[in-house]
Amino acid sequence: MPVDPNSPTQAPLDTEATDSKLSLFKDPIGYFQDVSVQEQLVVMVGVLALSWLATKITKKRFHASAERPDSSDFIKKAWLLAESLIGPIYLLTLCLLTVVVYPKFQHYRLAPDLPDPKLDHDVVRAITSVASAWAVTRFLSVLIKGRAWIRLIAVIVFTVAILSVSNLLQPTVKVLNGLKFPVGEKPISALNLLNGIGILLGLLWGTSMLSRIVEKRVKVLPNVPPSLQVLLAKLVRMALIFFSILVALTTVGLDLSSFAILGGAIGVGIGFGLQKVVSNLVSGLVLLLDRSIKPGDVIEIDQTYGWINSLRARYASVITRDGKEHLIPNEDLITNKVINWSFSHKNVRVRVPIGISYNADPREAIELCLDAAKAEPRVISDPEPRCLLRGFGENSIELELRFWIADPSNGVGNMRSAVLLGIWDRFKEAGISIPYPQRDIHLRSASPDLLQSNPLQEKTASVAIKDPPSVKPKTEDEKKPMDTNG
Repeated sequence: MPVDPNSPTQAPLDTEATDSKLSLFKDPIGYFQDVSVQEQLVVMVGVLALSWLATKITKKRFHASAERPDSSDFIKKAWLLAESLIGPIYLLTLCLLTVVVYPKFQHYRLAPDLPDPKLDHDVVRAITSVASAWAVTRFLSVLIKGRAWIRLIAVIVFTVAILSVSNLLQPTVKVLNGLKFPVGEKPISALNLLNGIGILLGLLWGTSMLSRIVEKRVKVLPNVPPSLQVLLAKLVRMALIFFSILVALTTVGLDLSSFAILGGAIGVGIGFGLQKVVSNLVSGLVLLLDRSIKPGDVIEIDQTYGWINSLRARYASVITRDGKEHLIPNEDLITNKVINWSFSHKNVRVRVPIGISYNADPREAIELCLDAAKAEPRVISDPEPRCLLRGFGENSIELELRFWIADPSNGVGNMRSAVLLGIWDRFKEAGISIPYPQRDIHLRSASPDLLQSNPLQEKTASVAIKDPPSVKPKTEDEKKPMDTNG
C-alpha cells in the first residue's frame, strides 16, 4: 500500500497537540499532581456517582411500572427498554453538560474579567468521549441482536474514541487517506475503502430490518396467496441487497466498467462451484411462481409427512407431527415425487378397517360405525361418512369406515384413534365382538397313550385317528412295466 507523497491531504502530525495528550504516559506522577487534572477528576467522579444514583432510582420506578398487572405487553416492553437505556442516557447527558458548563465555571472562577482563555480540559473530554462510546454501543446493542456485530461495533467505536482522546484521530485519517490502492484507472484510498465497508454493513443491517417489516406487512394482506407473499418478500430483499451493494461501491469510488470482464470470470467460477446452491435458489423461485407448494401445505416426501413451516431461499422447512423439523432442499421438491395433501383443497379421506364376528349383525355394526364418525367434531358432513362391507374374511366380517377431515395439519392418526375408541364403546354396548384370529388344526395321527393320559383333551378335541393302510409287497408281474402296444 504505497503512500502518495503528493496527496493534498497528507500532512505532518500535530506534535504539539499530541504531546499534551501523551504527557500522561511520559510523566504520570507529574500529570496527576497538576491541580487542574485533580479538579477535573473530582468533577467527573461526581458526575459518574450522580449518574449511577439517578439510574438506580429510575430503574426501580421503571421496573415497577413494567410489572403492573394492568399493563399490556407493548407497555411492558417499552418500560423494560427504557430501563436498559436510562443509564447511558443519564451518563451521556451529564458528561455533555459538564463539557459545556465546566469551562465557563472555571473561567468565571479564575478570571471573570478577562477574555475566555483556552483552558485545558483533557480529563473531562476524555471521560466524555469514552462515555459517549459506551452509550452508542448500548444503544446499538438494543437494535442489533448478534453478539459478533456488537463486539465489532464496540471495537470500532472505542478505537475512534481513544484516537480522539489522544488527538490522533485527524492524523490517522490523513494517513489512511494517503494510502492508495491501484484499482482500474482511478486509485482508491484506504479511508474510502473503510467508509465503503462501514456503509455496506450499515445498509445490509437496514436491509434486514426493512425486509422483515415488509414481510410482516405482506403476510397480513387478505387477498394475496401465501406463495405470492413469500415471493414478494424475497424479491424486495434481493432488490434492497443489490441497491446496498451499488451504494457501497459508489461510495468507495470504484469504476464498475473495469469489473465487467473480471466479474464475468468470477461469475463462471461461482456458477460451477455453487451449482447446487444456485439450483436450490432457482428451484425456490419456481416453487413460489407455480404455487405448487406454499407455507401451510401438508406434504409427504420420502417417508416424511408434515406441514410446510416456511419456504427459504435454499430449503423448505417441514415440521412433522413428532416435532422434528426437516430442512428439505428446494431442488428435491422439484425433482422428486411430492404428495401435497392440501394442494387444491385441504380435505383428506381417512380409511379405518374394522372386523366383526360372524355372530354379529353387519347392518347394526355399520350404523354404529357411522354414529362414531359423526360424533367427532373434526369429521366433516360433506362428503358424509360411509361404511362399506368389504368381504367375508377367514376370521371376521370385514368392514371399512371412510370419513373426511378438513384439517390434516392437526393430525390424521389421532383422528383415527378417536373414531376407533368411539366404535369400541358402541360395540361394547351393543354386544358386538371383535373376533380373535382362529385356526383349525387336524391331526392326521396321534398316539393312543397321549389321549388316554388326558381324558379332557379326548372329549374336546376333534381328532381323527386312523391306522395307516397296510402295504402289500408287489409281485414280480406287478413290477413289470405295462405294454402300451397291447
